[in-house]
Amino acid sequence: MKGLLLRAKENKIPLLMIYMNDQGVITERFITIKDFNDDYIKAYCHWKKQYRTFKRSNILSIGPVRYRHKMGA
Repeated sequence: MKGLLLRAKENKIPLLMIYMNDQGVITERFITIKDFNDDYIKAYCHWKKQYRTFKRSNILSIGPVRYRHKMGA
């Protein structure tokens, strides 16, 4: 995961993340990484329109946004 986060931060690549908070609520986030360490990620959440800090241990899934192309268009 460290390599993905580093590339996303350096190249300003937005990521799609599935995150579970400490109360067990699962949310999907569209984020741009600002900084990270072994325990936390600081990122801008495009859907909440604010900076947030996420526990790395609570991330269920994270990866680059994949765009779908229309077939035959």
